Amino acid sequence: MSTMSGNTFGTIFRLTTFGESHGKAIGGIIDGCPAGLEIDFDFVQKELNRRKPGQSVLTTSRTEDDKVEFLSGIFEEKTTGTPIAFIIRNKDHKPEDYDQLKDAFRLSHADFTYQEKYGIRDYRGGGRASARETAARVVAGAIAKLLLKKIGVSITGYVSQIGSVKLEKDYQSLDFQQVEKSQVRCPDENVSAKMIKLVEKVKAEGDTVGGIVKCVIFGVPVGLGEPVFDKLHADLAKAMLSINAVKGFDYGSGFKAAEMKGSEHNDVFEKREGKIITKTNWSGGIQGGISNGQDIYFRVAFKPVATLMKDQETVNSAREKVILKGKGRHDVCVVPRAVPIVEAMAAIVLADHLLRLRAARV
Repeated sequence: MSTMSGNTFGTIFRLTTFGESHGKAIGGIIDGCPAGLEIDFDFVQKELNRRKPGQSVLTTSRTEDDKVEFLSGIFEEKTTGTPIAFIIRNKDHKPEDYDQLKDAFRLSHADFTYQEKYGIRDYRGGGRASARETAARVVAGAIAKLLLKKIGVSITGYVSQIGSVKLEKDYQSLDFQQVEKSQVRCPDENVSAKMIKLVEKVKAEGDTVGGIVKCVIFGVPVGLGEPVFDKLHADLAKAMLSINAVKGFDYGSGFKAAEMKGSEHNDVFEKREGKIITKTNWSGGIQGGISNGQDIYFRVAFKPVATLMKDQETVNSAREKVILKGKGRHDVCVVPRAVPIVEAMAAIVLADHLLRLRAARV
């Protein structure tokens, strides 16, 4: 018999999540959060609202309030240093929508691998494999953001690509105040309109489309990251690749570095206002696995949603060919709703490394 491990992320600031897509609730336990951190409950809820389903006609029609309930670890709006437990109750769950999946394996989902590994699976929306689990990450990420805010760190994600529609502008030229004004969380009005038009077209075709989230982290101090195996960019990569539907991660120059010469790629140091900085930032704010004080920026690529509103041929547990009917409530493109999830996982990684740095200093 197999058991599921790997439900905990982090070393000092640690998150363990639980629950299934169509169970009674999902939730988590945050361990290692310092005592005395003031919790802005409105901020935490707003972060959840950015991720929740039913935000627009472009997303899944599932309607969830996603109201978080804290059970422990917070007293008089401040953390006590003890485990922070919370739940988010599932309300708009319709397990009957998944009756046809009881024996059939959905294409490019976890159905087959879960069945083979554990000998049992929750076929209601994928159970534990559902992206609904990421709501718990957003709660932990919001608390991590509050911790990071105390040292001046801010994290902003946005959609830089949907399908073949790309935002080519450098992040330094963008107005991040426009991100939340766009249905697809793209801060450029013209590109946003093109993205929306593409998603609407794909939706009408009963198909899906992928894209890219870019994330920028400002105000990171020098020294976050633990070589050799816990490099900051390695932990960021693991965090991002743990998100449902993610197919790729790159930071700084990324794959572009393969085309460059060393003389082009080296970030030259200079002294400015008493601080050592770099003229360029191909390193993406991380050198030797340790933050160097410059902006950290990275991209996360998401595949098209595997569930289509088209009939698809597959096999069932008896190894027989069957037809999956295109029905249910699913996103045409998950990328806009993934922005707060990417930010949350980045915040958890940085909060964890901040506490590790403090613990290492005498």
